[in-house]
Amino acid sequence: MFTRNLNYLDEVHTCPSCQTRMSCCEAPPVHVGDGLGWGSEVLFICLNDECPTFKNGWQHIELQYGHKGSYRCMELPGSKERNVMMVASEYAFTGSVIDVEAVKKQNARFIKEQEALAALDACVATHDLTPVMTLILDESAALSNRQKAVSCLRQMNDLSCIDAIRNHTFRDTSLTQECDMIIHDILQSHFKKECPHCAELIKAQAHKCMHCQTEL
Repeated sequence: MFTRNLNYLDEVHTCPSCQTRMSCCEAPPVHVGDGLGWGSEVLFICLNDECPTFKNGWQHIELQYGHKGSYRCMELPGSKERNVMMVASEYAFTGSVIDVEAVKKQNARFIKEQEALAALDACVATHDLTPVMTLILDESAALSNRQKAVSCLRQMNDLSCIDAIRNHTFRDTSLTQECDMIIHDILQSHFKKECPHCAELIKAQAHKCMHCQTEL
């Protein structure tokens, strides 16, 4: 249900000129030929400097156009049609190679965020804290989604959320402050407090911590 079109991540393209595996690279925003885009966010490009297309391209462009440049073999995702990409230097596209495994992890995180967001509407009624904590603790999730989860946290009034939140470092200080206030209210409603020495939960009226045995 919550998927993005990342089928290209599993594609393997082999350069027809040198038989080297082509690299998955970010596509340029503008097509040099017609000024439009490529119709794809990625291109598969041969970055082998020993590729005959690349090695012979320098002389061809100099004789044909009178300037420095060469060609890289290129294919679009989902296609095996051979194309060539004109490049101005040997470094072209070397800085835009996509880390496929990293993109897969980002996509898995995105799907998990969307699933948690969809479950928020029912989580209070079912007392399911999992989607709430998934969003609150995900530093890459949209701030609006995390704030929506925080509002559910107050309604659920569940002590089990405290340890995970206390052990998490929030980059957004507003979330830290809001969670601190909610935890304070949750503790009060359960007649609990946090030991200032070991941070374990104890009775609000306790004079000695049952965990670390420290006098309060």
